Amino acid sequence: MKMKRSCFSRCGFARLMGWLQLVLGILVIIVSISSLFQFYSAGFFVHNEDICRHFYGIKDVYQGFDTRALNDRVAEVLKSIENLQEKLEKTLQQMENKDVLHKTNITKLEYKMYLEEEVLRPLYSAHIALRQVRLPKIEGSGNATVKEEPLIDTFITEEIRKYITPKENRIGKVNFYGTEKIYNTIGHACVLMKNELEEYMDYDIGSYCKDDWNLAQKLMVNGCDPLPRRRCLTRASKVYQQPYPINESLWKLPDDRNVRWGNYRCRNFACLSSRNPKRGYTKCTGCFDMEKEKLKWVANGSIPVDFLIRDVLAIKPGQIRIGLDYGVGTGTFAARMREQNITIVTTALNLGAPFNEIIALRGLIPLYATLNQRLPFFDNTFDLIHTTGFLDGWIDLLLMDFIIFDWDRVLRPGGLLWIDRFFCNKTDLDDYMYMFLQFRYKKHKWVLAPKSKDEIYLSAVLEKPPRAI
Repeated sequence: MKMKRSCFSRCGFARLMGWLQLVLGILVIIVSISSLFQFYSAGFFVHNEDICRHFYGIKDVYQGFDTRALNDRVAEVLKSIENLQEKLEKTLQQMENKDVLHKTNITKLEYKMYLEEEVLRPLYSAHIALRQVRLPKIEGSGNATVKEEPLIDTFITEEIRKYITPKENRIGKVNFYGTEKIYNTIGHACVLMKNELEEYMDYDIGSYCKDDWNLAQKLMVNGCDPLPRRRCLTRASKVYQQPYPINESLWKLPDDRNVRWGNYRCRNFACLSSRNPKRGYTKCTGCFDMEKEKLKWVANGSIPVDFLIRDVLAIKPGQIRIGLDYGVGTGTFAARMREQNITIVTTALNLGAPFNEIIALRGLIPLYATLNQRLPFFDNTFDLIHTTGFLDGWIDLLLMDFIIFDWDRVLRPGGLLWIDRFFCNKTDLDDYMYMFLQFRYKKHKWVLAPKSKDEIYLSAVLEKPPRAI
């Protein structure tokens, strides 16, 4: 009997301990799962850098930082140092060769110039380039990081870096623009034309600029627009003469001596005649022949798409005062409008000929602008926008859409859009007609005429409606 009780008591205790272990095991599992969940929520199962960022509030200092540009920049500096090393080693070998050294009669001045040009200048440039590399740094113990300008480390030339660096107000307050800094702008495609831009900005401050307007124009038309300002003196013709008086200049070719012809195929205005097949330009053929230019917009044309200025001005008598001529030409439209006491700004690019120069020398206003550029005028400014000879059927529809919306922006309510001799393939006419008609302008004139078997002309005068909101 005693044995039975003793066995029962031992078995009951064992069963009790078993249940207790089971309960404790379940609790351990629950606590473990809970702990694992808490650790996971706290970020202990992510990368070490992410743990530091989570607990110490350190942001990613490389976020938004152009590490590729930094790598390219350091590589260029290393290449410069490598080239310098090769030059010095080559010079040292020549000095060890007694025959070469005996034959070389180098003066102290020449040796000084060699050291300055071949050694000190590239070494100084590499040194400055490394000193100017900007790395992101953590500010103090706070959570903020230094926000670096993404383009600075893309370029090595010091003038470009100085130009695009934000200029903080000297008094440390908000300026009259409402900003704490002034940001100088360059076109986004400048990064794609880094070598050309650095060549353009490589000059001695305060000295004469190189005669490189053609390089500047190449940058502009390829999307590096606006260009950075430069701190050098622009060149002019060495034999520059005073322009003709305004009563003569409108219909007389300017003096050849007032143009720098170095980057053109021609060397005088007579060479630009339409009869010369080697004139160097294809757009606006004949627009340097003043006798032919005098007939434009005042004499009846050979086809019905040629409108006369007097007929267009009669649509809004006395209401056309200022306007924009968007095209390629020598300023003849602006000259005719000036005779009507109307001021016209003429867009121009020097596409193989001095278009900007002749417009200015005729006493008119050229606007050096590309298709890439938003027009530098405020909303609802012009009474008239005239376009001819530039926007034809070659232009991408989306690009043209942006351009026409920009025209609509600067044209005032009641202003006139004069589309002059626009042409395209007949198959594309509906697409381009939609571009012009989508704004619901009032049609004053709308004429179609065949240009060739497959192409068609369109001329129109449209009035912008009021949009009071």
